[in-house]
Amino acid sequence: MSTGIVLVHGGQHTGRCWSRTVDELKMLQPDLPVLAVDLPGRATNPADLAEVGIAECVASVLEDIHEAEFDDVVLVAHSMGGVTIPGVAAELGSERVRSMVFIAAAVPPNRWSILENLQGSLQGQVGERVTSRVTEPFPREMATELFCNGMTDEQTEFTLSELCAESSRLATERVDRSAMPQGVPRVWVLTGHDRAMPPAQQRQHIDNLGGVSEVVEIESCHDVMISEPAALARVVLECVEHYPAPSGKRDSQT
Repeated sequence: MSTGIVLVHGGQHTGRCWSRTVDELKMLQPDLPVLAVDLPGRATNPADLAEVGIAECVASVLEDIHEAEFDDVVLVAHSMGGVTIPGVAAELGSERVRSMVFIAAAVPPNRWSILENLQGSLQGQVGERVTSRVTEPFPREMATELFCNGMTDEQTEFTLSELCAESSRLATERVDRSAMPQGVPRVWVLTGHDRAMPPAQQRQHIDNLGGVSEVVEIESCHDVMISEPAALARVVLECVEHYPAPSGKRDSQT
């Protein structure tokens, strides 16, 4: 049976943001397939960003998994990718999802949007930007503050070079996790120095998600896949090794 790791990036990012973590995974387990997707409208996956919502992202990831011919998967989501992988898991079912890893993820209460759930000044800053259907990436100073604190200069430059435009729909559409499989293990990676998604808010998101079996803290800024790729790779690989391949049918409803 072929198990694959599927990495889903967050807002203003592309699949390239995972490259350093993918390298670490390959060093630890060279034969393990790893798929770092580009959501619609990014890099290798052209689309009209103005028309990209959660459903379009879910469909795109499912198509990538189908093309990769994985029998079962570990779904990994960073930041705004947290609104995509519940729908992917719902479509694949518990018999094909080994575990789900949420990294500093956006998980608003069910039937809320990301924007409605943001806190403090960031809610106002994002709210001003999503008045248009496509938003440009954060200005350099803002992105550095939110995503890169504690990074080396080289890591910061890589992060900033990777940022791209974003669909406002992903921040304003309300989520529906009602069909997410209940029996699939859920792991949370808590980024301890995060300014985009502070630890206190992440703990609220853990409660919103429910069913989290393990919380692993990494002392990192928001873009942990760039700042601490080796530590993150070990956590992801443990989810492959610790949680057995799905067998039979689990309860498919929350």
